[in-house]
Amino acid sequence: MTGDDRPTVPPVRLPAEAELARDALASPLLSRAARLARWAGEGVRVGAGGELSDESLERAAAHLGLDGEDGLAHAERAWDTALDTGLLEIREDDGADGDSGADENDGADGDGEAGDGTAVPGEELSLLTGGAPGDVLDVWRDGLEAALADAAAPALEDLLGELGAEGEDGRIDPDSLDLDALDWDPEEEADFLDGALGNLYVLTATDPAVTDGAMVPLPVLAASMVAPEDMEHPTDSVLEDVSTAMVRLDEQFRMLEPIGIVDYRPVDEALIEEADGGEPGGPDEPDDFGGPDEEDLARYGMVRLTPLGLYGLRQRLLEAGVHAPVVGDLARESARELLAALPGHGEEAARHEIELWLARRAPLEAARELLAAARGDDRDAPRRRLACQQALSITGAEAEPALREVLDDGHLGGLARVWLSERGFADVPAPSEEMVFWLTVDTLAAQLATEEGGDDSEELRELVRGLVDQHSGFFDKAWRVDHPATGEVLEAMSRVHPDRKAAKDARKAAYRARSRG
Repeated sequence: MTGDDRPTVPPVRLPAEAELARDALASPLLSRAARLARWAGEGVRVGAGGELSDESLERAAAHLGLDGEDGLAHAERAWDTALDTGLLEIREDDGADGDSGADENDGADGDGEAGDGTAVPGEELSLLTGGAPGDVLDVWRDGLEAALADAAAPALEDLLGELGAEGEDGRIDPDSLDLDALDWDPEEEADFLDGALGNLYVLTATDPAVTDGAMVPLPVLAASMVAPEDMEHPTDSVLEDVSTAMVRLDEQFRMLEPIGIVDYRPVDEALIEEADGGEPGGPDEPDDFGGPDEEDLARYGMVRLTPLGLYGLRQRLLEAGVHAPVVGDLARESARELLAALPGHGEEAARHEIELWLARRAPLEAARELLAAARGDDRDAPRRRLACQQALSITGAEAEPALREVLDDGHLGGLARVWLSERGFADVPAPSEEMVFWLTVDTLAAQLATEEGGDDSEELRELVRGLVDQHSGFFDKAWRVDHPATGEVLEAMSRVHPDRKAAKDARKAAYRARSRG
């Protein structure tokens, strides 16, 4: 429970800070930026914006072991990252002629060109080797913000080409730039990328396969951004929107992978060539973003957040005012706070949260505390009891006395009998019919409260069918159950039961329950 109205995302599991710091140092972009900051030595002459001359950029690329046009681009980006993170600082000229003997330094310009300043190693560089893990992560996060800004911005060449800013001599004519003519909204582009990363964050927190490291197909992530949630078969218009989103995400994830936030398998170049040639089946026309052919789907790109990426996105969510818990936050909290929070956890996260909570307590006392917290007639009580069952399922035989102590409790006697019977304990009294029906209504109430739109879920439909089939005259008895949610549960059963007569009986029972109340 957050105790306020802040938006909340599901909890995630994160490694220790020391491990995250090691990942940050190993990320290609920060690693190269640090190497260039050390390479700068006593100083490198730079332009007004801190940019390197062509010859210095070639030297920087060679120092990183990079070659070709791509090598120069990677070196330039690493240099910019060093500036953005404070690994490099710019000292402006004080009127000197710029000849400081830099050509004797391995990192110097050495080309005789004049510059507007000198880049030297910054104070942040020492933090990468001598600082605490948190210091390293702070530097990395500055690099992440710069990488996100770069990923959300179109390439300069594309902008200039769209604006027609090149003159007859091939040079840029600033007077010809018409920024209002751009079909690009920086805020919208940043929001799109944030939304995609947010969806990926939630998937990682809630989908057991993704939590365990499975990659998310790019078409699936793109569809989560543009396709209606209840659409079973995408229309041509939606497929076109998905394709457009895929192209944007492909470019953005290629930009983000070097900072270590994602592992990314790009869209197959052959598909891009097919699309450029107008052939069907390219990324502009995926046949089905939810198709069963995993190998073919993988050609359209696959992505997952790294542990470092989860950490970085969580920090951004926290700064935006979002409640973004981490598994383990509840280990020192009360049983009531634990049970209140568990319904918002994914399956794996909930299990680990419970294990960490139990590890700090003696089994018998932990069981007693959980059972005491599960009592109540308030609206949230059914969910607490469902979470209590989930937590008790992990406890061992040492908890038996606590369960026997509540066998006669109207709220807890049913779940206590289930727990004892499942573990094969002897002398478990049979539940009364009244207790069976009360537990049934309580379980359905918890199901309705746990899932948004839960009355339409297939799980609830199957549960309702099974209950009505197993108990003849179910609704004749159910309306009499002394539970605050009886009317609401029967009304929900009338909506989801496929048999018209059973649905009608459920509506009548709901009316009778509310009239009695």
